[in-house]
This record gives sequence, C-alpha cells and structure tokens, in this order.
Amino acid sequence: MNKLASFVTCTLAFCMNIFCFAQNYQPPYFTDSAQRIEKIKATQAVIDRLYKEHAGKNNFPGFVYGVVADGKLIYTGATGYANVEKKIPAATSSAFRIASMSKSFTALAVLQLRDAGKLKLDDAVSMYIPEIKKSKLLTTDGPPITIRHLLTHAAGFPEDNPWGDRQLADTDNELMQLTSGVSFSNTPGVAYEYSNLGFALLGKIITKVSGQPYQQYINQKILQPLGMNNTYWEYAKVPQQQLAHGYRRANGVWEEEVLLHDGVYGAMGGIISTIEDYSKYMAMHMQAWPPRNEKEGLVLKRSSLREMHAPYNFAGLNSAFKYASGKACPTSAAYGFGLRWLTDCEGKTFVGHSGGLPGFGSNWNFLPEYGIGVVCFANVTYAPTGTFNLSILDTLVQMATLNKRVTRPSAILQKRKTELMALLPNWQSAGKYKIFAENFFADYNIADLQTQATKFFASAGSIVKVHDLVAENNLRGSFIIEAQNNNLQISFTLTPEANPLIQEYHLTEIKK
Repeated sequence: MNKLASFVTCTLAFCMNIFCFAQNYQPPYFTDSAQRIEKIKATQAVIDRLYKEHAGKNNFPGFVYGVVADGKLIYTGATGYANVEKKIPAATSSAFRIASMSKSFTALAVLQLRDAGKLKLDDAVSMYIPEIKKSKLLTTDGPPITIRHLLTHAAGFPEDNPWGDRQLADTDNELMQLTSGVSFSNTPGVAYEYSNLGFALLGKIITKVSGQPYQQYINQKILQPLGMNNTYWEYAKVPQQQLAHGYRRANGVWEEEVLLHDGVYGAMGGIISTIEDYSKYMAMHMQAWPPRNEKEGLVLKRSSLREMHAPYNFAGLNSAFKYASGKACPTSAAYGFGLRWLTDCEGKTFVGHSGGLPGFGSNWNFLPEYGIGVVCFANVTYAPTGTFNLSILDTLVQMATLNKRVTRPSAILQKRKTELMALLPNWQSAGKYKIFAENFFADYNIADLQTQATKFFASAGSIVKVHDLVAENNLRGSFIIEAQNNNLQISFTLTPEANPLIQEYHLTEIKK
C-alpha cells in the first residue's frame, strides 16, 4: 500500500471511529436516558432566561453558553456582540479566549506523557528545568518542587492574578529568567495558592519531554483527535468574523482590551475556542464516569481523566455559599490536576474551571454523577461566571428532576440478596448457611435478629413486591420489600474475600 493510500485509509478509520462514538455512545447506568434528555431540553427557555438576565445585570458585551449531557451539546444560546464596534453578534461559533480553562489541557498533556512512561508526577521540576535550582526556597526544610506540586498549585509560588494574566505573550527566555530568581510565598507542599507561573512551567516541561513546542503538542494530541478544528492559540489566526474581542467597562462605555499574542504562558491561559468546540472537550471528560468495562477513548484513559477530577489540594470551605436562587448551601473546594473540585451541602460534586484575562471571563463545570455540564464565555474582563454556572447546574438538576447514575448490582450482590431473602423472617438454621462472614454471628445475636424480623414482617403485612437491589458499590447494597401496611428496607455489606460474604446487615421499618 502506498503512503497516500495508507494515509487515506487511516484517516477514514479515525473519522469512522469518532463517528461511531458519537452515534453509538450510550450514557452508562442511566435507567431513563432518553427521557432525561427530553427533560433537560425542556428546561431551555428557563436556562436561556437565567443566562441572559445574568449577562444583562453584569453588562456583558457578548455572552455565549451551552448545556452538555451524555456526550452531546444539548442546546446553546448567545446574546450581545462578539465585536461591539462592528456589531458582530456573539454566537456559539464565536471564538473567545478562555484563559485559565486552558490549564486542564496542560494537565491532560502531562498525564498523557506520564502514561507513556516519559515522566513521573513526583519528578523534581529541576530534572527538566535546571534554572529553578537557582531560586531559593522560603525555608531550608522545603522539599524539591515536583510536577505534582505544579499541577495542584502547591509549589509555594505566590498567587499571581492579575500579574500573570499580562505575561501571556512572554518569551521562553523571559520565563527562564524569572524562574532563576522566583520569590516564594510558601514552602512547597504545605498550602494551596493559585499560580499561573506553575502552569507556564508545566508547558515548558511538556515541550522538553515531547520534543515539540507545547502548542503543537496540544494540537496534535488533544485538539485534532477531538475534532476541535475551531480552537486556536494566536488571535491573529482566527477569522475576523469569528473572533470575539475583549472589553473593559470604563466611564460608562466599552473600552477594548489589547489582545495579547501567543507566548510561553499559553499553557496557563492561551486557548481561544468556541462553545461548539469546547463541548467536545467536555464530553471527553464526562465520559470518564462511571468506571466500567468498555473501549477506551481516543485521548486519555478514563482512569487518568478521573485522576484529574479528584481533589488533591484543599482550597477552602465556604460556609456562607448561596446559589443564585438564594438557597444557602455550604461548599468545600479543592484543586485536582488543572481542574477545580467542589462539593455542596447536598452531596453534589462539581468539576471544572473558570477563566479570566483582560477582556474575558469564562467557566465550565460538570456533575460526574449526573452526566450533565455547562459552559459559558463572556468578553468582559473577569466576567463573573463560575458561581453562576454552579447555580445553573443546580437549577437543571431540580427542574429536570435528574437522578444520579444507577450503579448496576454485581452478580454477587444479587446472589446474596436472594440467599438472604430465603432466610427471612425466621432466620431458621441461619448458622448453617455459608453466606455469612466469620464476624457476623459474633456481632449479631441470632435471637435478636429473629425477634426483630418476625415483628417487622408481621407489622408490614402481606408482601406486595420485593424491589430491585440498589447497589451503592460492588459490595454494598439495599432493597425495599413493599408490603400491605409498611415497607421494609434491607441493607447489607460484603467482605473483601475472594468469595464475598455478608459481614453487615440492617433491617429498617419504613412507615407508610
């Protein structure tokens, strides 16, 4: 086969792979998948109104947004202008600078290289950037700065917003000069402090390890495989009708911010993208959940994506947090690998990131357990978008009555459920059954179990239905016994043995 034919064949195979993924992708473990998508679509009028009201209250020149679920961009919206002077309307095809939303691309690239065996997260940064050895740590007992420290904002560098936002176009030489004499605010590894410098250094490491410029690596290894063909680094390369200009409000009028050229700080905030393109990147992250037996994606293993989403460096507790609706709900926040992690008082976990540069403000967030995410871009300096997007997701969950993913019960859980039901309510000869762990009858008095079960089953009345097992995980679950008078709930936990046995059991009466 000649080179051209080989290229065409590989290209067609690659495109078909993407096509098949888009066409055949089924969100795992949602029992009402088709219905829930329709319920999400039904929220569009309300979500449109909320986003546009937010844009109006905050005087955004232009604003675009989208909702992503189950691997697809479900609906989008836009208001205002991408270019105020030329009155070019903002659209979901408009290319906005997304600033620090770029950081997760950098983290993803690091994990790609880690998975390929080309670096380790606990490698000292000095292995790749010797210049950092010239900087004096804050204390003599500080550990060497590692790649992991950079990924999680734990290197001890000072918070550098908004100074860092003005360094986007810096050269490699300027970055190395800074690195040779950087000032520290903390000892590495002891605190969370947001650092654009840290991610610029990660970009330098990616360049050194991969042997190609950072931006070129991201293009080839992330953007192109995902089909993000309208995502850029250099604003001068964006079609003028597509480019969103950035603004700052001064003296009651819009003043255009000077767009910075692409440079060495691109790894911390240089990407320019559209809602349509960015939704593909979101879908890739969202398909990492839940863990499952299924073919891997094109860009990064699901386990490595989930590694990015985990909380590593505690960032703060907000006991006074309120959603835009006014609902008070304290939150706890941490930083993963290039991504923020947050959980609220209702147990909802959010993963995503904001972006802010002179002229722009953006945010994306998704709920791993609900399979839904949102993204928005605005073209005004440091537009407030992060907290509002959390509120949009909270509203979507409530309006569409979304439930968390259902974990499919394992075969061993189902088997133990059947065996347990055969013993109830009298527990006759229970000690002879080989389904209980060695601790069970030392922790549970069989006479007490018999008394409780006999009492509860008699009070419940005739059994109407034994409901399906609800699995909390592979070895823990519960189920409801629906009866004439009251319902009963049985929950149990299995051991970590090769043949998992029942180690814990609870019977609860649920009054009707």
